[in-house]
This record gives sequence, structure tokens and C-alpha cells, in this order.
Amino acid sequence: MSTWFVYIVRCADRTLYTGVTTDAEKRVADHNRGRGAKYTRNRLPVELVFVEAADGRGAALRRECEIKRMRTSDKLELISTGGVQP
Repeated sequence: MSTWFVYIVRCADRTLYTGVTTDAEKRVADHNRGRGAKYTRNRLPVELVFVEAADGRGAALRRECEIKRMRTSDKLELISTGGVQP
């Protein structure tokens, strides 16, 4: 069974993008090759700023939705307290 992660990347225009994956480093590389989410394609390069393990795909998707509903200031606080922990 794969471990799922929720991740946040900071785009070149300083916006944040949140997603889920089983391999955060590979996913960020995909984003930077223009093969990631449509949102990030015109905002390259992206930098991984937050990774959080989840208990399965469903939990990762729920956490992604929770993070996406946060205000930017709350996301920045989450990033500053959690950081990248692959």
C-alpha cells in the first residue's frame, strides 16, 4: 500500500498550489516539466514548501480540501510550522 501525501508548492508568481501524491519529489518535478496541474503550467518554476503524510488517499484528499479552503495567511502559517518533511 502506498503512502499518500498532501503537498503545497509555491509558484514563481508567489501563489500557492495544493495537491496530493504518493511521491512528492516526483510530482514537483512533473510540475516543473509542465506536466503537472494546469494551474502551475504558466507559473513555473514551482518550489515544494510543505509535505504532510496522510492515512490513505481518502484522508489525503480530505486534507487537501481543508487546506484549499484556508486563507492564504493560514496556509503560510501552516508552511512555517510544518515545512517539508518527505
